[in-house]
Amino acid sequence: MKSIDRGEVQQYLDQFLNQDLYYHLETSNGSYASLESEQQMSVCAFIRNGRIRYSRGTIAGAGPYRVGLKLEEGWVYAEGLTDYEMTEKGQLLLGGYDHEGRIGIALELSRHPFSV
Repeated sequence: MKSIDRGEVQQYLDQFLNQDLYYHLETSNGSYASLESEQQMSVCAFIRNGRIRYSRGTIAGAGPYRVGLKLEEGWVYAEGLTDYEMTEKGQLLLGGYDHEGRIGIALELSRHPFSV
């Protein structure tokens, strides 16, 4: 993965407009939270191979970035993104990493299901 280039990521988001896609969305402060403080709660959300079709995809911010995907009846939104990659399989992978290199958020889009 490499640091986000807003223009490139926007072009990739535009390439997926109005298509049936699979998405992976994950956010977590993982076990880091409980290791650093007994007072802090560990939280996580995970969706793999959900189906999505969006009419508008936008990347915004000055870094870390946020991506919003406009659905027919709502939005999918990810904030804290720092890195991206377009794979040989045509999958757009976006991730958000902290100053220690730990991932906190992932948003991935693909025309084909992700491996499980």
